Amino acid sequence: METKYVIIIQCEIAHRRCSGFACTQSFYEKEDTFKNYKDDVKYISFTCGGCCGKGIAAKLEHFSKRNRKDNNISKDEVVVHLASCVTTDNHHYDRCPHAEYIKSLVLKKGYKNIIEGSYFSKNASKKREKGIYNSYED
Repeated sequence: METKYVIIIQCEIAHRRCSGFACTQSFYEKEDTFKNYKDDVKYISFTCGGCCGKGIAAKLEHFSKRNRKDNNISKDEVVVHLASCVTTDNHHYDRCPHAEYIKSLVLKKGYKNIIEGSYFSKNASKKREKGIYNSYED
């Protein structure tokens, strides 16, 4: 099924320091994990709700209701990106200790298309390659 909507879930704590500009720009410029989306794909970003990420369930439920009513887009046509601030070791913090729990909540709400990552800083990527930051890739 074709992607019609992208959700980016950012870390609540990192969001206190980060506007999300790089992730948003990466989406609009079709870079990094967003490179295969068509230009007409819609986008929204919100935070996990804070540790432990349980707040994401209510936000996804609200999004689902509004999206069905206003756009008639099914959950299969939505891709959820856990932002790089959640899934990687970077200058904000290390990988979120609740990342797997957050993924389980997203799945429980019926969203099966989950991607780890959004914008990947060149500097942070170099530090992961050098072993300065942890790498969680398989």
